[in-house]
Amino acid sequence: MAGKLKPLDVERETKPGKYADGDGLYLIVTGPEAKSWSYRYWKDGRERWHGLGSFKDVTLKNARLARDAARLRVKGDRNTAGVDIVQERREARKEAKAVEVQNAAPTFEECAEVYIRALWSTWSEKHRDQWPSSLKRYAYPTIGKLIITEIKPSHIHQLLEPIWVTKRETANRVRGRIETIIAKHANIDDPEFRNPAELTKQLREKLPKRPKRVVRHHPALPYAEAAQFVGKLGSVEGRAAVALRFLILTVCRTNEIVGAKWTEVDRTFATGPVWRIPGERMKMDQDHVVPLSQSALAVLDELGNGQQSDLIFTNPDGQEFSENAMLAVLDRMGYGHVTVHGFRAAFATWAEECTDYPDGVREAALAHKYKSETTAAYQRGAKLEKRRTLMKDWADFITPANIVPLRASGVS
Repeated sequence: MAGKLKPLDVERETKPGKYADGDGLYLIVTGPEAKSWSYRYWKDGRERWHGLGSFKDVTLKNARLARDAARLRVKGDRNTAGVDIVQERREARKEAKAVEVQNAAPTFEECAEVYIRALWSTWSEKHRDQWPSSLKRYAYPTIGKLIITEIKPSHIHQLLEPIWVTKRETANRVRGRIETIIAKHANIDDPEFRNPAELTKQLREKLPKRPKRVVRHHPALPYAEAAQFVGKLGSVEGRAAVALRFLILTVCRTNEIVGAKWTEVDRTFATGPVWRIPGERMKMDQDHVVPLSQSALAVLDELGNGQQSDLIFTNPDGQEFSENAMLAVLDRMGYGHVTVHGFRAAFATWAEECTDYPDGVREAALAHKYKSETTAAYQRGAKLEKRRTLMKDWADFITPANIVPLRASGVS
């Protein structure tokens, strides 16, 4: 239909308003030179305004043709259902924006590199070696080029399945590292986000069934022989032997000892010297405070004042010891039948059979995990001074009276 408007009317109209031409076509005037065409329609009970262009670019005749085409799409015909063209345009813009964001988003590999660089200075040599190499070998081939929002649990299943049974610990660490990196770069405000690397029941059920582990206890030296062993150990040369003595006196794990730093030792703590081990080096990923006995401090005093290196125990090259260094000391001494970790078991048995300390104090000294986080915090905090007394009694038990440190501790 011809409509109500004339080309001259469109050219001359300057008063702001909406001027109908017919069948939903309107001239929208917002200023003397600000005029545009719009098609008004109703869809699912909602009023819609579909822009058809500026009057400078679209003539009245072409605006009517564009209106007719839009109207046909909205109404549809026998073969085609009608569509909401305004909503369609919005969705198209949304998709274009999503593509733009996706193209700008970093890949998982790039996110991993950012995370590794951020923590590199705080990591041990072992972490510096294992994190990049494990991700490069097992994660990057599958998800390295994907952005975080593209990664699905099926991708995690795909990369874990070949190693889930044959390389159990590696698979666990790789999955955990992927989960950490994704969590670090996820949108914290996204209520629908779920980490695809989380070990959910669905993922666990899809992965191959692992055979049950046979529990093998670490061969331990009987606690009754501990004092004799420490006496012999005192005459063994080398820093690995000194590190082993410190491990026995503090009942810590090997990796906690080899990564120990002078800055972690606090001799000015209100109730006595302590060694603060950061969570990243602990099995349970929680900070651990170790009360230091006079015997443990004497071991540190043998090594100097901490100005030689950041690390307390260094190999001849000034680097972090291998975790097998203390095992080598045991072999040289003729104690190859026991493990370094077994000294923790010796301590636990001694504390249970020879002392009246509550189980919680012993477990806290060993930095074992508690089911209750509240209990764990209490044992690490309120029980510190009971643990200090326990560690003194342990030091007295395993340190023969005739063994004198190479250098007096000088600590009152």
